[in-house]
Amino acid sequence: MQLTRRRALIGGDTLASFACGTHAGADPLHVAVTKGPGCECCDGWAKHLRANGYSVSVTESDELDSVKEKLGIPADLRTCHTGQLGSYLLEGHVPAAAIAYLLSEKPEGLTGLAVPGMPVGAPGMEVKGAQPQEYAVILFGAAGRKEWAKFKGLNRIT
Repeated sequence: MQLTRRRALIGGDTLASFACGTHAGADPLHVAVTKGPGCECCDGWAKHLRANGYSVSVTESDELDSVKEKLGIPADLRTCHTGQLGSYLLEGHVPAAAIAYLLSEKPEGLTGLAVPGMPVGAPGMEVKGAQPQEYAVILFGAAGRKEWAKFKGLNRIT
């Protein structure tokens, strides 16, 4: 078989995907969202992620608490939906900018980001005519937890 530029490029992509720990066809920017039935703000968050380059699948579950329990999401950080991005967990209305930080920095011992509560102005929680609230994005995992940043709407303020 003759090695063509196309075959070399395809082979390079395959090798790169194995080197990155993925397999051919895997989407490293795929967020699997589990949410309560009929929750529209969760759909708004999924739309925000898609607008920022993530592929998203959404599953509705009446057993959301047991899903969160199995994943190890701390009870005081739990909200109306959970996202899984590879080995990372995303709880609540986490802005895409914070997810990009998590993926680029890969903080040791911290496996997720959470936005506790449902702050007005967070992705999926926009309310026409209402001023966005300030809210914290929390890093959490085996190493504990810490506030990573504060946002107001989609804007990072600290």
